[in-house]
Amino acid sequence: MFSGSMVALVTPMRADGSLDSDCLHKLVEFHIDSGTDAIVAVGTTGESATLNVEEHCDVIRHVVEQVNGRIPVIAGTGANSTTEAIELSTYAKDLGVDAVLLVTPYYNKPTQQGLYLHYKAIAQAVEIPQILYNVPSRTACDLLPETVARLADIDNIVGIKEATGDLSRVSQIKALCGDKLELYTGEDANTVDFILAGGQGVISVTANVAPKAMHLMCQAALAGDEQQARAINNTLALLHKSLFLESNPIPVKWALAEMNMIPVGIRLPMTVLSETYHQSVRDALNAAGVLN
Repeated sequence: MFSGSMVALVTPMRADGSLDSDCLHKLVEFHIDSGTDAIVAVGTTGESATLNVEEHCDVIRHVVEQVNGRIPVIAGTGANSTTEAIELSTYAKDLGVDAVLLVTPYYNKPTQQGLYLHYKAIAQAVEIPQILYNVPSRTACDLLPETVARLADIDNIVGIKEATGDLSRVSQIKALCGDKLELYTGEDANTVDFILAGGQGVISVTANVAPKAMHLMCQAALAGDEQQARAINNTLALLHKSLFLESNPIPVKWALAEMNMIPVGIRLPMTVLSETYHQSVRDALNAAGVLN
């Protein structure tokens, strides 16, 4: 259903933390013009944890209306409450998104059976394509391949974003699920290897600042052109690293502000990038050729 470079879009904010809809509009057009293959609205990078429900839904609505069918829109609607995830997913479906992205329930530390029943309940309640999202470093919860295989039998669960950084998960999940699920990495640095191993693309932080290069790199890898894909990745390697010098989305929002795309706005408990890292991020932007 989805492939290539799918941006995990930041949510632009003013210095006081209020949402900036004008800059959100600018970012959406920037991605469409640059060849981004899909937009993921209000995921982790979009600061879903600090938006209230009204804001969360408003950002999704704004993105869907502006994109207007030109590329797919995937909404982050996961929660550590199954009921809340169902409510957000229902709202996103009614707005017209193409799919929802559902992070594993954080903090609760459910069992594998709990994870299975959580995702099964959402899939049964909301008839829309659904993408699982496994990021144990943030959630303290690992969705194991065997549980993924059980969930792959549910028709509207169509893919998984694997952000463990473990490339062996590609072969493990494919061995258990066959072609039932599409696989997307959540780790920009391993995108080329992930696609060459059988994945379909990346849900990307780096694409926020280098969308054209990420798109071209993914297309080369999907076409089996390893040499070209790695050549492009070499220009992005510093970005992949520098955008995680502090917790995401701190560095990427600072980078976009440096590119004059958004104001320097972020919500507590996240803070503006420490001055210690400013030059490292600038150097990475220059290496990628995206800083004017």
